[in-house]
Amino acid sequence: MNIKISNISLNTTDSELRKLFIQYGNVDYAIVHRNSLNGRSLKSGEVCMPVSTEARQAIVSLDKTTFDGKIISVSELPSVLY
Repeated sequence: MNIKISNISLNTTDSELRKLFIQYGNVDYAIVHRNSLNGRSLKSGEVCMPVSTEARQAIVSLDKTTFDGKIISVSELPSVLY
């Protein structure tokens, strides 16, 4: 399941985001979205957790909590069908 994280700190790294979610289960990847021109954080990120029950627990537990000095929003990222 893909998870969207909004309002993350400008200083948050991929590794820190991964550490936040790995306490709830296996994490395939965790990325902080960055501007492709200057590499600056876009204050959002994405985490993929392969087990949906673990992902849902992470969403419920982490939404509206403080991480790296910011109150983050955590939600399921809808699948896009092409």
